Amino acid sequence: MTILQALILGIIQGLTELLPISSSAHLNVIPWILGWTENEAFLIDFKGAFDVALHFGTLVAIVLFFYKDWIKLIKAGYKKAIKKEESFDGKMFWYLVIATIPAAILALILNVVSDEIIGENFKLEMSLIAIALILMGIILYIVDKNAKNKIKYEDITLKQAIVIGVSQALAAAFPGVSRSGITMTVARGYEIDRESAAKFSFLLSTPIVAAAVLADIGKFSLTSLPFWIGVLTSFIVGIIVIKFLMNYLKKGSFKIFALYRIVLGILIFACICFK
Repeated sequence: MTILQALILGIIQGLTELLPISSSAHLNVIPWILGWTENEAFLIDFKGAFDVALHFGTLVAIVLFFYKDWIKLIKAGYKKAIKKEESFDGKMFWYLVIATIPAAILALILNVVSDEIIGENFKLEMSLIAIALILMGIILYIVDKNAKNKIKYEDITLKQAIVIGVSQALAAAFPGVSRSGITMTVARGYEIDRESAAKFSFLLSTPIVAAAVLADIGKFSLTSLPFWIGVLTSFIVGIIVIKFLMNYLKKGSFKIFALYRIVLGILIFACICFK
């Protein structure tokens, strides 16, 4: 892994993990288009722990951006469990916990199934990514266009939290679906307003990404300069993207992201045919 490759991948991760356009799709497709996947040393580094390290960068970005929310959630969650004190934040903390557990279990099962189906068939993997990008782009566009902004973050129910949380598993198993994309789409289907859908999606992703990072933290190359460049870059870009998206969704829609997904999926099919 070169410093330039780490820098580019860090930027890609920071841009695409937090927008509903699928970081896993971009992290698979762009190295393939650039010819990096033909280098065995690159594949060993990337498939080892570098991919998870990039997610660590955006995880830190989410935690720091919403750190005040997390402090309130954790404190209130503790008070609800130990002192039986009722509050919105205490309720939401346990909603997030309860929604994460089935999502994590289902993600593990689907990952095994996905690996069995795709195996080492690279063209099949790229084709499935393209299909996922296009289908989810169409679904996101239709759902977002027709959904009203009836429900705010404070009004999300346990049932809604669980369904949105479980939907994350599809993104974990199938590159191209997008964790933020599927959770925001399901949230919009429940007529949760866009800004609230994005915030809940980011908070919901924190524990499951943190678990993935902790599972592979022993593989991190802490003495590697490219490793730290990738983490730092994904963190900095991630902070910028979260701030942009939260401001943009106050008035904007998901249309531009849905159209981007469709165009990217078509371009991937073109590359499969001609590469």
